[in-house]
Amino acid sequence: MAAAGTEARVAWCVPCLVSLDTLQELCRKEKLTCKSIGITKRNLNNYEVEYLCDYKVVKDMEYYLVKWKGWPDSTNTWEPLQNLKCPLLLQQFSNDKHNYLSQVKKSKAIIPKDNNKTLRPAIARYIVKKAKQRIALQKWQDELNRRKNHKGMIFVENTVDLEGPPTDFYYINEYKPAPGISLVSEVTFGCSCTDCFLEKCCPTEAGVVLAYNKNQQIKIPPGTPIYECNSRCQCGPDCPNRIVQKGTQYSLCIFRTSNGCGWGVKTLVKIKRMSFVMEYVGEVITSEEAERRGQLYDNKGITYLFDLDYESDEFTVDAARYGNVSHFVNHSCDPNLQVFNVFIDNLDTRLPRIALFSTRTIYAGEELTFDYQMKGSGDTSSDSIDHSPAKKRVRTVCKCGAVTCRGYLN
Repeated sequence: MAAAGTEARVAWCVPCLVSLDTLQELCRKEKLTCKSIGITKRNLNNYEVEYLCDYKVVKDMEYYLVKWKGWPDSTNTWEPLQNLKCPLLLQQFSNDKHNYLSQVKKSKAIIPKDNNKTLRPAIARYIVKKAKQRIALQKWQDELNRRKNHKGMIFVENTVDLEGPPTDFYYINEYKPAPGISLVSEVTFGCSCTDCFLEKCCPTEAGVVLAYNKNQQIKIPPGTPIYECNSRCQCGPDCPNRIVQKGTQYSLCIFRTSNGCGWGVKTLVKIKRMSFVMEYVGEVITSEEAERRGQLYDNKGITYLFDLDYESDEFTVDAARYGNVSHFVNHSCDPNLQVFNVFIDNLDTRLPRIALFSTRTIYAGEELTFDYQMKGSGDTSSDSIDHSPAKKRVRTVCKCGAVTCRGYLN
């Protein structure tokens, strides 16, 4: 790092565990420049409102306590309302204040009379926590969209509580094999179709029918495998038999639920019935390891294990630490998503890809759900459940609220 005003010194930042914001605050506090983290001579003394912390009225003039972006808390200053050109932050401040008071009112707690001159410390603390949460969720949203490899955007929203991004979750786009497990099973043949709808294509070679109609909707019953065209096929990327491999096409929102189910996923656009929505990905582990982890998850009242039992029961997908948007999709005994097994470049029947398709039209704003006991075979019978790794575990109460609710997740 170079001190402001020096000419010949070059700054190099080494990798560390300190956040970018902390490094920027340190630079400004010590009057140092560092181009690699965006602190230059030009903007070293720039001031931008990051969020508003408090409020008071002095001699009939309104003031807000300002946290300056890239500056430590020790530099927070009281600024008159007339000097603040941040209408969105002012609105958020007001909304957070009213939300806090509404929560206190619902809890039937005694609310001290507000003199409108200053904010009570509890309100100010809540507003600061919400501001920090909002910033953290925005950063997480940006990170998710940097990592995703599909068209649909990912948004994050929490209007329910102060929960921030999960601390031990890593976004991935495809299966992550655990040590000792190989997912390499390269396909050895591909079609030479000019029109995969009319000619003998990959599904026919596998002994099944083409899974999609000309509207890109699935037309086969649950339990029937999907064989898409692969990397050896001569058809191009616009082939009508390349649906799952194109990834999620819809913009989705990870949101905090108000029914005690933690995070959930809702669609921001209308999804037609029988349309591909997303894949379920995670860490591929052995069924023995799944049994061990399942005991731990059940004791915590959570479940992220999905058995890959299309033909055998050797492997399980664990989306607890590694996964995509599907990690946040909640269970329902009356779901709007259906599970299908998919084979593309890996034809090993022990390792199908798991795709989720809509069972009906899903409207913008509606939560996405699937049945955690639904297998790729389409079976949710008691026999199927009894033979799952959940056997003899602590039972997890279901909170889906569906009329057909079975009462438990396992």
